Amino acid sequence: MNKVQEITGEIPQKQLTVEDLRRMREPVKRLVEVGRVLAVQEDQDGRRSARITLQDGQLYLHPLLRQPTPAHAHTFQEREVVGVLEPSCTLAFLDLGWAGSTRGRVTIRLTPDTPLARQFVLLCTGQRGHTYRNTKLLWVGYKGQPGECVVGGDYERNDGMGGAPLLPDLQGQYRESGRAGAVRARWGPWGPRCAQFIITTRDRQDGVQWPYVFGDVVSGLDVVRAAVNHSDITEVTVVDCGVGLPL
Repeated sequence: MNKVQEITGEIPQKQLTVEDLRRMREPVKRLVEVGRVLAVQEDQDGRRSARITLQDGQLYLHPLLRQPTPAHAHTFQEREVVGVLEPSCTLAFLDLGWAGSTRGRVTIRLTPDTPLARQFVLLCTGQRGHTYRNTKLLWVGYKGQPGECVVGGDYERNDGMGGAPLLPDLQGQYRESGRAGAVRARWGPWGPRCAQFIITTRDRQDGVQWPYVFGDVVSGLDVVRAAVNHSDITEVTVVDCGVGLPL
C-alpha cells in the first residue's frame, strides 16, 4: 500500500499535518477539493466536524456540525486549525441565499484583536456550539437612502429578540465608520443581543459615524445589496459561514 501511495501521490491517512495545509501542494489540494479534509471536535455529546474547502485560492474553515465523516477522510483537531489563524488579518465569510439557491459569498476582514471580532469568529466556526449558519437577515434600515444597512445574526431565536453574547466582556477599542461595507454590532458591546450584526450597504452623507465597527466587507457587498432589494429580507438566509485560513 505504501508503494501505491508513493506512485499515486496519495497521502497516508493520519500523516497529513496543518503545515501540509498551509503549503497546499498538489496531493493535499486534491484531498481538499474532494472533501476529504476535515477539522473535528469531540466532547461529551460526541463528535462534530467542519469542512475545509478551497475557493479562488483561499482556504476556508466551515462551521462545526454533527454530520457523518466521509470515508478515508483526513482529520485534524479543530483547535489546531483555528490555531493558525492570524489575529492581525482574520477573514470571515457569510454565504447568503434566497429563493432556493446560494447567491454569493460575503467576505469580511475583521478588526485585529477586538472582542466583537473574536465573538464573530466563534459564531462563524461554531466552536462553542452556536453558529450563524441557517440564521436569516432580519430587517433593513434606511432602505434606498444614505446609511442603508441590514441586520442579522440572531442565532438564538432568529427573530431579532435573541443573540446573547458568547464572551463575558466585549468592551474594547472600536472604530467608527459611515462607509458602505462597515460591519458593526447592533447593540454595542454591552447589549443583551450583541451577537447580532449590521452591515452598511450605502455610505452615510451627513458626516455621522456608526460606532462599534469590528470589520469591513472586502468582497461580496453586491450580494448584500441584492439581498436588501429582495422582496422579503427575512427570506434571505446565511446558508453557510466560516473563516479564511492563511496559506
